[in-house]
Amino acid sequence: MRISVTIFLTDETVRPPTLARELEERGFHGLYLPEHTHIPVSRDTPAPMGEPLPREYGRSLDPFVALGQAAAVTERLALGTGITLVAQHDPIVLAKQAATLDFLSGGRFTLGIGFGWNVEEADDHGVDWRGRRELGRRRMALMNALWSPKPTAYDAGGSADAASAGGAAVRTAVRASEAHPKPVHAPRERRGAPPLYGPRTLLGGGAGPTLFAHVAEYADGWLPIGGGGLTDSVPRLRRAWEDAGRDPEALEVVPYAVRPSEGKLAHFAAQGVRETVVQLPPAGETEVLRTLDAYARFL
Repeated sequence: MRISVTIFLTDETVRPPTLARELEERGFHGLYLPEHTHIPVSRDTPAPMGEPLPREYGRSLDPFVALGQAAAVTERLALGTGITLVAQHDPIVLAKQAATLDFLSGGRFTLGIGFGWNVEEADDHGVDWRGRRELGRRRMALMNALWSPKPTAYDAGGSADAASAGGAAVRTAVRASEAHPKPVHAPRERRGAPPLYGPRTLLGGGAGPTLFAHVAEYADGWLPIGGGGLTDSVPRLRRAWEDAGRDPEALEVVPYAVRPSEGKLAHFAAQGVRETVVQLPPAGETEVLRTLDAYARFL
């Protein structure tokens, strides 16, 4: 099993190049970084990890800039977002960012995506909370059009894409365009739909039929936080995946932000998991390296 790590990198923690070098030298597989553009202090949304909200949530670095630094000082380390809040991004810009990072890193990038928990943060981006999953789905389809080998147009149809916080309709469309560089990942075939052309994509979120249908439609696998309940959920995901005509051997389940133990990793392996992302503390170099030393026994 490949062991990757995730960490809230902030203006107060270990720097990305230092961490990336240490991870590659020690034999860890990859580095995944979370995203929050900002945390409104007038927040009414309860934090899912408990209150008070940890300090690092409002101080996190931009993951694409930080991963670019990590890519520049490594040769083998996989790089990923965990997760990109796709509904909060202009999809044309995000497609360019993801493709550029994948190209410059030699195909080492994984686009981990999700839909967030902070209503106020999304609201400041003009995202209607109830429509954020459908908005993300359509933005991923637009990005796939930009990543395709030939100029390809995409239009979600009409103006009913999703409602913004102000009540105006959000249109998701792009003309057939030259858009380079292209991601390095090989195309993945889908029944009744164009191939997936982008970087490896993992979709985060809680187990359920809607999420699993979306994983099967436009992702390469699932990024479940903590990895609990896989015995029940993985078979349901596999059914949705195969019903969508996807290659049964291609599905990836990557437990994320895991507090590792030998028993937990053995359980994941029994469920067919080939990569696990373990949690590092949002701390300075000394504490982070001490934690990596403790995790080295799992490599």
